[in-house]
This record gives sequence, C-alpha cells and structure tokens, in this order.
Amino acid sequence: MSVHKEIKRITTHTLQEMKHRGEKISMLTAYDYSMATILDDAGLDVLLVGDSASNVMAGHETTLPITLDQMIYHAASVIRAVKRAFVVVDLPFGSYQGNSKEALNSAIRIMKESGAHGVKLEGGEEIIESVQRIITAGIPVMGHLGLTPQSIYKFGTYTVRAKEEEEANKLKTDVLALQAAGCFGIVLEKIPAALGKEVSESLSIPTIGIGAGPHCDGQVLVVNDMIGLTKGFKPRFLRQYLNLYEDILGAAQSYIQDVKNNDFPNDKEQY
Repeated sequence: MSVHKEIKRITTHTLQEMKHRGEKISMLTAYDYSMATILDDAGLDVLLVGDSASNVMAGHETTLPITLDQMIYHAASVIRAVKRAFVVVDLPFGSYQGNSKEALNSAIRIMKESGAHGVKLEGGEEIIESVQRIITAGIPVMGHLGLTPQSIYKFGTYTVRAKEEEEANKLKTDVLALQAAGCFGIVLEKIPAALGKEVSESLSIPTIGIGAGPHCDGQVLVVNDMIGLTKGFKPRFLRQYLNLYEDILGAAQSYIQDVKNNDFPNDKEQY
C-alpha cells in the first residue's frame, strides 16, 4: 500500500495562529515555476508574486510598468509549483487606485486566472474602499505601508519612511484602518525598527517586515536579491545568502571556453 505524506497548506488562519504563538513567518518573492518549486520545497510560509518582477525580471527602473496581464502570468507560473505555501499577488500600479470597482475586477482576474490565494495593495486610508470591496467578495487582502514603491515618484527617493512624527502617526492610523477593513496581514517596508515594533504589537494581524526591524511577525526579501542574482544592489536590510551572479558568470565563461576549444560536447555527451 502506498503512503502519501500529507502536505498541510498554509492559509490566512495558519498565519494568524503563527502570530499568536509568536512563531515568525518566512516570506520570499517568486516569479516563475522553477524558483517557486525550490522555495515551496524549502518550506517557505508565504510566496509573494511581487510587482518587483518589473525590476528583477523585466529590467524596468520602477515597479510601475508591469501590467495586470503580466502579473497574472507570473502568478499562474508560481501557483503551478506550490503545494504548501500561501501565495499572495501584488495588484500592479493602475489596477486599483481611485476606483474600487476596478480594484475588485483586478483582484477577481488574479484569483480566477492564476489560482492565487490572496492579493496585496499598497496604501492606507486612501484605498480602504478598494480593500473592503475586495474582501467582501471573499478575497484575502494583505496591506503594504511605509515605503510603497508604486508611489516612488511622489516620495522621490527610496529612503526610510515614517522617521518624522507626522508620517509615523499616519502609518499607525493606516495600519489600524487596514486591520479594521479586514486585511489578514500588512507588509511594513523601510521604517524605523522601533516603529515596526510598536505597530506589530498594536495589531492582532501579522506584520511582515522588509527593512522594518526584527520585531515584525515575519520577514520578506526579494529572492533575486537574497541569492545574489542582482548585481550591485545591497541595501542595509538585505542579507545575501548566495552570490549566484558570480557563480553563474563563472559557469557561463567556462561553457564558452569549452565550446570555443571544442571540448564540449565530449565522447560521453553525444549519441
């Protein structure tokens, strides 16, 4: 008789329980089937199909150019690989701001066409109507506050946010509004660690930090940055676990040399 090992899928309920237990939540971005397979096998709790694909996959300077169709393509690729992780997909710029009906339609398309488990939106009280409308339709929503890359031209810089009292107070108001609206979690990006701690302790839902200190309920990084595929990007919050840029560069150079020297393929590598 064959024995099948049960794989327990991560859900919003699981993440809520993890916060209550004090168990940290691990989260990385993923954009394709092969990488998502590895990350899911590794045991990541959450995979974020981030609009950062605009930067690391397509080479754009900002996250703004990526489209809803492109996000659905990446999300569907990730979903095909995943057996355990909870998969959240960014709603791209222009697909939800200022129009809650459009926001709902965008979220529905992501859920139906990719099979994702939830969506993420940037912003606070100004997007509450969109958040509420999406959640009312039964779609889990994760918030995103602090440095919100879709608003980079408003900020004018990728520097740390909410260092001043006025902006910090707005962030604290926004997190409570997002929680009250029904968000299952909130990403906090590039804010002072003390504020990350205060906010995380004020909420009953999990916070996921990126450059927001160790007191958030979980952490997220862009996987391409974490494994060293991106060149020259080394912000303070990034811990680089591999240097795949150099490894792949060396492998490609060795391949070129073997081809040029007619050393590849050898006798064992042909039919």
